[in-house]
Amino acid sequence: MDVTLLYFDGCPGWQATAERLETLTDEYGFQLAYRKVDTPEEAEALSFRGSPTVVIDGRDAFARGDEPVGLSCRLYQTPDGQAGAPTVEQLREVLDGR
Repeated sequence: MDVTLLYFDGCPGWQATAERLETLTDEYGFQLAYRKVDTPEEAEALSFRGSPTVVIDGRDAFARGDEPVGLSCRLYQTPDGQAGAPTVEQLREVLDGR
């Protein structure tokens, strides 16, 4: 399984997402790759829907299809409301459903 975290430095949620994904690497047997997105052109080429974006086997794990592409902070709907990072349980769900 290939898991990549797409991010840019302007949004702090990527760091929490990275920490949560790192706790799951042994459990799911993957190495986490990081890719910094620096330009609007890069964002467009990667279909980057904001920072952080979790890509599993080439697919945005949380995409609904209506999110805009670009350099922006991404929000996730969690059991506790909107947050800048998905919960560990939400990450487990997408890893299980890959």
